[in-house]
Amino acid sequence: MTASGALRTAEVAAATGYSTQQVRDLERLGVVPAAVRAPNGYRVYAPVHVHALRAYRALAGAVGPVAARRLLGELWRGTVTEAAAAFNAVHARLAGERDEALRARAALRTIQAEEGGPDPGADQDAMTITQLAGALGVRTSTLRFWEREGLVRPERVTSQRVRRYGVDAVAAARMVVALRGAGYGVPAVREVMESLRTFEGVAHAERILERRLAGIGTRTVALMRAGADLAAVVDAVGTPGAR
Repeated sequence: MTASGALRTAEVAAATGYSTQQVRDLERLGVVPAAVRAPNGYRVYAPVHVHALRAYRALAGAVGPVAARRLLGELWRGTVTEAAAAFNAVHARLAGERDEALRARAALRTIQAEEGGPDPGADQDAMTITQLAGALGVRTSTLRFWEREGLVRPERVTSQRVRRYGVDAVAAARMVVALRGAGYGVPAVREVMESLRTFEGVAHAERILERRLAGIGTRTVALMRAGADLAAVVDAVGTPGAR
């Protein structure tokens, strides 16, 4: 370390786990503020750069590198209050993903509890596409898309081939809503729904959801790690609105 807490590029790299070239690249991308230039032209960094780079590494693990760059950039360009709001929004988004995944798991367990043979009253519980869309809060076109993708299989009745969703189809549609809300893409949802129709059934689908929840937990821990370094960055840059 140089005098007065100033750091050379190699020292910043050693403290953050990045290469010297990555440190320069992340500076160029705005993840950290521009380093001061010494009379000899070499970059001179401060401890705040180390905290910012550590925060970026953790944020990238939580939300991905693109969103992490945006969050750090907002901190340098805006106010601390704005940056704190953006950080809180990430927390809220992860919490929302976890809630949706838990709802998906609950829906899956409901399906499991309802297994055990046809319900004599199933016909009277059938829904039209309009009724089901209203109950789920989605568009009828969304249900048709899910049908084309093989996610939900309604019956077709009458000469007009009107769709009718029985108990099994309604349960499947609830499951698809929960999975899509939890952030699953169509291929992943299809994997879960197809597993429900195989001998592995609910157990395999539940393992998929448990992996999802574990991933959200890992990202949440990464976000917590980022918070400690971001607090140090905030202390370094001053009070809200000061810049």
